[in-house]
Amino acid sequence: MPFTDEELEGVRAAAAAEGKSLKQYLHDLGVREMHRKRFITGAAAWADKLRTEFDEAFPEEIPPSQRRDGAAAA
Repeated sequence: MPFTDEELEGVRAAAAAEGKSLKQYLHDLGVREMHRKRFITGAAAWADKLRTEFDEAFPEEIPPSQRRDGAAAA
């Protein structure tokens, strides 16, 4: 994987700060990104599932452009 000298220096410094080899650091970075994406997908699904309940409890928090009646907040 090509890096500029400056980029490689930064990646090596980050790996050293975590006490990892460059290879292990890059591996873990990819795994962390995969977990982050899974978390975001799950959180978004959870939010979508609860959106109606939240909107009913806090109608003033619904952006005016998304309100069913089209009314703007006071």
